[in-house]
Amino acid sequence: MKDIKVLMSGCKCSQKFYDLVVKTVNGHGIDAKVERVDDIVEVMQYNTMTLPALVVDGVLVARGQKDEAELLAILTK
Repeated sequence: MKDIKVLMSGCKCSQKFYDLVVKTVNGHGIDAKVERVDDIVEVMQYNTMTLPALVVDGVLVARGQKDEAELLAILTK
C-alpha cells in the first residue's frame, strides 16, 4: 500500500488537487492511503515552497497542479 500525502495550503486550488488525487486513487483501484497535510511545520519538512505538492512513500514526487493523466502516471510507477 502506498502512503500518499498531499501537501497543501488553505486555498481552493489545493483542495481541488486533493480531491483529484483521491478521485484518481479510487477510480483506478490504486492501493493507497491518501492524507492531506496542511500543517506548515510538516509541509516544511519536505523542503518545497510550491503547493500543492505530492509525496509518495516519503518522497516528494510532484509540485504544483497536475491533471488526472499526470497523476496516474506518477502514482502507478
